[in-house]
Amino acid sequence: MNNELHNRKYLKEFRKTLRNNPTKAESKLWQALRKRQLEGRKFRRQHSIVNYIVDFYCPEEKLVIEVDGSVHHNTINSDYDHKRTEDLNAFGLQVIRFTNDEVFESLDHILERIKQNFKRK
Repeated sequence: MNNELHNRKYLKEFRKTLRNNPTKAESKLWQALRKRQLEGRKFRRQHSIVNYIVDFYCPEEKLVIEVDGSVHHNTINSDYDHKRTEDLNAFGLQVIRFTNDEVFESLDHILERIKQNFKRK
């Protein structure tokens, strides 16, 4: 994927704002992903790809992880999320989604599901 698609300058301040104001679920998942804790994979948080800012991105696996709160549980946001996933898939990225509740209730299960999406073992 072309590097011009990553971290576009016009999104820099918005990315920074999101990083400095994470949801509780994003903070909890970040604690498990940061510093290469998950099988040595590097994750970035609030990383932009094209015009989208994704919650977490693992460049070596081309893996996007989204954590969705209740705001995503309506038709408009659900349709947007579906299109966003399709667009990211078109760039060769795998997108997996979890709800806030899943992060709080079964973090170990989420980490296992993330590892199952690693292409190289």
